[in-house]
Amino acid sequence: MTSGRCAVLSEEAGESLAASATTAANWLLVEVRGTWPRDVSDLTPLDPRAQKVITAWLEDVPSSRLLFIRRPGRARDRRLVFVVRASEHEGDVRRFEVGAMDELADIDLAVDGEVADAPLVLVCGHGTRDTCCARRGSAVFGMLAQHLAHDELWHSSHHGGHRFAANVLVLPGGIHLGRVAPEDAPRVVGGALTGRIELEHYRGRTAYTTREQAAERVVRETTGLVSLADVRLAGVDGAHVLFVDSAGREYRALPEEGLGPAVPASCGVDAMPQPHVTARLV
Repeated sequence: MTSGRCAVLSEEAGESLAASATTAANWLLVEVRGTWPRDVSDLTPLDPRAQKVITAWLEDVPSSRLLFIRRPGRARDRRLVFVVRASEHEGDVRRFEVGAMDELADIDLAVDGEVADAPLVLVCGHGTRDTCCARRGSAVFGMLAQHLAHDELWHSSHHGGHRFAANVLVLPGGIHLGRVAPEDAPRVVGGALTGRIELEHYRGRTAYTTREQAAERVVRETTGLVSLADVRLAGVDGAHVLFVDSAGREYRALPEEGLGPAVPASCGVDAMPQPHVTARLV
């Protein structure tokens, strides 16, 4: 069994975080207070009626993912639920308030809810899942709390890639960031909120598949384009992924699957070569 913390070992091995973002274009965020289970697919903290609604939504909505969220100081407030669409071209956040989770049974998650103007910043702090997420995520959350509006910032359950902690997800843009240090967090996350990407911390966009993330990455690295709006997916042509920039120039990338250095995927597990996708322009 590998000793040490997975995030440290990943950094020391020089593992790239490019093209490592979770793939999901639709997100269901449910405020769950107290200790979360290791896997949020275990819905036992929720009322059975709420479990049924959430399960049905995940089954019916393509490219969807559930996260638990919480924020210090909300113990006496009504619970919040967010439905987020984070596709490449369309993004919106709908907000629901419930007194108890069984009230979800009376809500149509597909159409109901109040449209929220503010984006959401989710910092993974899922300590029952991974130690690095708890330690690094808590530090980044504390720093961001000094800079972001109260309703923007949340602790979240695991959204993929413990070893890239601290992980931050910006919605509805679907910008997945990793290895965010507390001192860098206001700058990096602030940039993402305005649609500006720092490639050093950019894991990818969640609306894209891993192959598409790798292709986008090589386009941005080659051109120096850092605005989210600068690059758009144009399609897939066989093994190639096509992107276009804001000037209409097309880029054809060939993703290639391989293995990165041997590191533990999370704290306490054996080190092994981690799958990794890169791409080159052709």
